[in-house]
Amino acid sequence: MSPDLAHRRAINEVSRRHFLISSGVAVAATYLVPARLFAQKGLVEIALKESASAKITVQTIRRNLSVLLGPGGNIAVLAGTDGKLLVDAEVSTARSNVAAALGGISKDPIKQLINTHWHFDHTGGNEWVHQAGASILAHENTRKRLLVDTRVEGWAYTFPSAPAGAIPTSVFQNEHTVHFNGSTLALKYYGPAHTDSDISVHFTEADVLHTGDTFWNRNYPFIDYSTGGSIDGQIRAAEANLAMASATTVVIPGHGAVGGKADLKLFRDVLTEARDKVAKLKKEGKTLEEVIAAKPMAAYDEWGKGFQTPGSFLGWVYQGV
Repeated sequence: MSPDLAHRRAINEVSRRHFLISSGVAVAATYLVPARLFAQKGLVEIALKESASAKITVQTIRRNLSVLLGPGGNIAVLAGTDGKLLVDAEVSTARSNVAAALGGISKDPIKQLINTHWHFDHTGGNEWVHQAGASILAHENTRKRLLVDTRVEGWAYTFPSAPAGAIPTSVFQNEHTVHFNGSTLALKYYGPAHTDSDISVHFTEADVLHTGDTFWNRNYPFIDYSTGGSIDGQIRAAEANLAMASATTVVIPGHGAVGGKADLKLFRDVLTEARDKVAKLKKEGKTLEEVIAAKPMAAYDEWGKGFQTPGSFLGWVYQGV
């Protein structure tokens, strides 16, 4: 198969519901070079294009909480007389479909936005949501990343500094509490995990936990080493999520279906198993190509149909062990 044909086929396989965090070129590269050198080229451009027409699904959770499931990060919506509070803001080009979905929940104005971390599929809508009347709250590292040009080597892309209206107006360091629409929201910084800016948002009365990209439900995660992420940090965050969740907690992942504590445990176990197996093979002197060929995570490689391929995920793990 010619490289051009392989690339076109890869583009055609991009999911309408979830953009793939790989392209044909990038997937091939995982077999040829060390993880730190391969980049998922074209991801941002593909995501911006696909998100303009991707479907947004609204799912009611508990009390006055809903979630928007779409092409980028999942959005939690707390509606009521205080207005709407959003957790995350999708890809910028998803604006029209996100706005329509929000309008279908209620006519309450948007008053508050919380970003779980700085990535474009979670902060892309910041500017228009702010223009609609919302203040923006995030960890201080989210503001730091958005204020300057930021390179993500894993996506072979440099994000320009965000416009003034997209910058969080309030930030915190470790913990923060928000009271809104009769609900108490407990925000907590994970420490470096998926990035160096990840926070959890726990709607305490409803017992609903939004984890951002520290939890991908039955999808292999992307780990952003360029901005402080690591496989060990991702596992530490997975452990923190398990500690926060009860048997009845509803968990909103950054990507994938709404789940619960059992799903958090499975994710933690898969990450830990991958780290341990890849570390062992790397210590034995195996190259990345040899690790991928060994298929150490074959039992879970169905996960690779969503965001990361099995090879690209192993590449991120290999980079960090």
